[in-house]
Amino acid sequence: MATDDKLPEIPSSLEGWKERFLLPTVFAGIAGAGVGSISRHRKVQGLAKISSTYAANFAIVTGCYCGAREFVRVNRHSDPEDLLDSAIAGFGSGAILGRLQGGQLGAVRYSIVFAIVGTSVDYATIKLKPIMKNFSESIYQNSQKDGGWFKIPEWSPIKVLDEEALAAKKVREEKLIAQRNNLNNLSKE
Repeated sequence: MATDDKLPEIPSSLEGWKERFLLPTVFAGIAGAGVGSISRHRKVQGLAKISSTYAANFAIVTGCYCGAREFVRVNRHSDPEDLLDSAIAGFGSGAILGRLQGGQLGAVRYSIVFAIVGTSVDYATIKLKPIMKNFSESIYQNSQKDGGWFKIPEWSPIKVLDEEALAAKKVREEKLIAQRNNLNNLSKE
C-alpha cells in the first residue's frame, strides 16, 4: 500500500457521546418519571415507586437504543445523522429487549416498533436541530439586548425600581408611618 492510498481518518468514537447517548438517556428518564406520575397505576403502587419504575424503564430502553445506534455508527464508519444506523439499531435493540419481554413473537414486534419509533425520533431531531439552534440564538441575543433573559411585562404590578423610585417609595413609607403614629397617639388621648 502506497503512502498516497491512506484511509480517511476516522473521528474518535467518543466525540459527541454526551449529545448522542447520555443526554437522550437522561431526558428519557425524566420523561419516564413524568409519565409515571400521571400513570393510572400510581394509586395502587404509589407515586414514588411507579415514577421511579417508569423512569428506569424509559432510561434503560433509550440507553439500549442509543448504545446500539452508536455501535452501528462506529462499525459502519458513518456520520451521526445517518438514519440507516437508527433503523438497524432500533431493529437490534428491539429484538433483544422484545425477546426478554415476550419471547420470539415479542422480539419481532419490538424490533419493528423500535426501528420505526427510533428512526422517526432521530429524523425529527435532525430536522428540529437547526430550528432549535436558531431559537436559542435568538433568545440569547434578545437577552443580551434587554439586559437579561427575563423581562417583567409592562402590565405587571411587580416593578423593578431604580434608585430615584426607591428613594420616593421610602419617603412615602416614612410619611405613612408618621401619619399612622399620629393617629395612634390621637386614639390613646
